[in-house]
This record gives sequence, C-alpha cells and structure tokens, in this order.
Amino acid sequence: MAFFLVKRLAAMVATLVATSLAVFGSLYLAPGDPATFLMRGRPVTPETLAAIRAQYHLDDPFAVQYAKWLGDALTGDFGRSVQFRQDVGGLIASRLPTTLWLVAYAALLILVAGLALGAVAALRRGAADRIVLIGTGMATATPAFVAAIGLISVFSVKLHWFPAFGNGSGFGGRISHLTLPAIALALTFAGLLARVTRSAMLEELAREHVEVARSRGVPGATVVRRHVLRNSLGPISTVTGTVVAGLLVSTSIVETAFGLSGVGQLLVSSVTVKDFPVVQAVSLLVVFAFVAANLLVDLLQPLIDPRVKGAAR
Repeated sequence: MAFFLVKRLAAMVATLVATSLAVFGSLYLAPGDPATFLMRGRPVTPETLAAIRAQYHLDDPFAVQYAKWLGDALTGDFGRSVQFRQDVGGLIASRLPTTLWLVAYAALLILVAGLALGAVAALRRGAADRIVLIGTGMATATPAFVAAIGLISVFSVKLHWFPAFGNGSGFGGRISHLTLPAIALALTFAGLLARVTRSAMLEELAREHVEVARSRGVPGATVVRRHVLRNSLGPISTVTGTVVAGLLVSTSIVETAFGLSGVGQLLVSSVTVKDFPVVQAVSLLVVFAFVAANLLVDLLQPLIDPRVKGAAR
C-alpha cells in the first residue's frame, strides 16, 4: 500500500506539472494581449506600456515566465489578477465558498437521485425500468445551460418558487438561491450515475452466489444489501469520484447562467479578458480536484471491495 501511495502521488505531481505547462502555453497561443485590456483603449506612451509589460513579466521568454510562475505557485503565490488588480489567491478564496456550496449541493442530489433511480431500474424490471431509462437518457442529453434556462423560466419566472440570480445569505437563503443551479448542474450527472448503478446491480443480480442466497431463503432485502449493492459499489464509487470532480468544470456555465459569483463565473470572465494568472490558477485547481478525487477513489477501492485488494496481490 505504501508503494502504491507513493506511486500515485508521483503520478499526481507529474500530471499537475504537465497540465500547468499545457495551460500556461495554450494561453500564450491565443490572440490578444493582456496589456491591451489594462489600457482599456486609452492612449499611452511607449514608456508606460513597457513598464506595464515589465510589471507582469510579459516580455520575458516563455521558459522564464513559466519557471517563475511555477516557483511562485508552489509557495501559494499565483500572481495578481489583470482584471481585478488583486492577488489571485485571495480572489479565488473569496469566491470558492459559493462554488463549494454549489458542488456539495449538486453532489448530494446526484448521489440520492442516481443511486435511487438506478436501484429501482435494476430491481423493478418492466415499466419502472423503462421509465428510468427514458428519463435518465433525456437527463444525460440535456446540456446544463438548457436545463438552467428551463428551470429559470418555470420555477422563477412563472411559479416564483426560487430566485433566479444571486448567492443568497445565511443557510436558508443560500439553499434557496442554489437549488435551481444545483439541479441544473446535477441533472446530467445524476442520469449517468443512475445508468451505471443499474448496470452494476444487474451484473451482480445475475451472479451465481445471488441465486444461491435466494434459493436458501435469504430475505430479498438482505440479498440486495449484502450481495448486490455492496459488490456494485466498485464501479459506482469510481464514477462518483470522477463526477464530483467534474462538477468544478461544469460550474462555469451554471454560475454564469444564474449570476453566481463563484470560481466558475470568475474563470469565464477571466478567459474573456485574457487574465492569465486567474485562468492558470483556476485550471490548476480543477486538475488538482480531478487527480485528488481519483487518488481517493483508488485508496478506498480495497476497503469497498476486498476483491480489489486480493487482485492487487
């Protein structure tokens, strides 16, 4: 286990370094210049423009810029935002709570709806199974921005049940403001998890030991809990870890649609104005979430399914 952990941590570090290099390089391939945004169309002298480019190290070679940025990032210094003129770390920290609330809310909806619908489809073959398959198929095919528009039109404009914009204050206000964004964010992923849960449980239901348990008169609920659901948790946990990490990427669309001042909305506005430091920091944060979630799932797999530990040996 110690060797496996060291190996996974080394792969995690290598992935983060490679991703940081790719993100840093891709931004400089895009057209435009951050200095142009800083001027906001105002005429400036060549000396002023040179001072600004020197302040943000825009004239340094690519390798020098990347090495300096990576070294500072390792100490928690991601530079200053070109758009907001403040430290990137503090800027992200001020918006991170909204995004974490939204991700946690959506993850809860995904787990509850995905597991429940998948279990119903696997255990109630027939009409219930067909309804779940049709519903989850529609859910997975619905983009988040389409779901957001539909939810705002019905539940905010027509029914006035939930607010359409803003973060809200206090626990109740935050839940009220984040309900529609969380549903829009969770819709596609809940459909995916439901289908994975259904497939995993159907595979376990067809196994010989399940038939033997049933033939011996073991209660159906016990068979499902001990032999079906427990053995299905391997693929379910793998998909869940990836889905939860992927929520950070999808928040950009939902936060923009609902006017939430989170990290996703910050990323969209920063890409528009080529705010390099913010885009680089947020992209690295998202990649770290993906890698950390995958590492956590790999470490939990032997605890969830002892067969994984035995196979590793």
